[in-house]
Amino acid sequence: MSSERVADCVNVRQIIPRDAIPSVDDPEFGSDYSGEADDLVVAVEGADRARAYPVRYLQFHEVVNDSLDDDPLAITWCPLCGSAVVYDRRHEGRTLEFGVSGKLADDDLVLYDRETGSEWKQSSGECIGGRFAGDTLSARPASVLPWRRFRDAHPDGEVLRRPGGRSEAASEGDAPAPIDYGESPYGDYFESDGFGLAAHRGNGSREWDRDDLDPKTVVLGVECGDDALGFPLPRVRNADGVVRATVGARDVVVFATRDAGIHGYADPGYDFAVTDGGVEADGTVWNPATGRAADGRALERLSARRMFAFAWRDDHGADAFCRPG
Repeated sequence: MSSERVADCVNVRQIIPRDAIPSVDDPEFGSDYSGEADDLVVAVEGADRARAYPVRYLQFHEVVNDSLDDDPLAITWCPLCGSAVVYDRRHEGRTLEFGVSGKLADDDLVLYDRETGSEWKQSSGECIGGRFAGDTLSARPASVLPWRRFRDAHPDGEVLRRPGGRSEAASEGDAPAPIDYGESPYGDYFESDGFGLAAHRGNGSREWDRDDLDPKTVVLGVECGDDALGFPLPRVRNADGVVRATVGARDVVVFATRDAGIHGYADPGYDFAVTDGGVEADGTVWNPATGRAADGRALERLSARRMFAFAWRDDHGADAFCRPG
């Protein structure tokens, strides 16, 4: 795809100065987290360890450049889109380091890489300008779940320490201010009916023309080749917590529970049923948040994207949502 064609796909606006929201480039980790038990974290599992990146921190930084098992990763979060996606930082023979451009594309965070200055739409991973225009970053398996769920599943897991510093997200204006991680600059936005930058700034909202989904409904987006399907959290819950589908050439199963969020895996073909103790299938109980079974087996987590419905529709259109049953 040409750079001209990519530019036509999205509405790109410069909102704040580049790096006014600082990426975390030298992350440090520990075993303790001082936030609340129900705080959401973005979780990534390696071969023998797991890491949690609290959304409480990510809302002030939006990207963490990290490596796990020698794999360079970008943990990304767009507060306006409720979008958590983990990307492989390797692309075309380079290892990229990402920062926050200060631009929005369809109300979504625009990352830039410091090696070429190319700009990337966070929710889709598509390069919308620069040397790599038309290319797409590779998403990696990750999940969003409460901190207590992460700690229960990974007693020896690591959690990102407070990065500190200054951020525009902590400021009343465009100039960065000292960060207070006890504050929630997007709390009112998450509770409001509107969506997009205007809603966050109290200046109205984008329009939403459907009544079957709220624009800020949480969606788990699954892509396979040119096919994409979004699984809205309430629809999966209303389908007894389990939905099966085929996306492209891949059979998938998605679980949604009231306290663990929404998670997608490659479908092994078992007859899953959500119970009070977890998900039962094939003679054992499975943890819907981790995909692990009591007998030691584990499901293959998908490289899915978690975001609000309006952001998924921006990227994939109005019909890219599953309708169970």
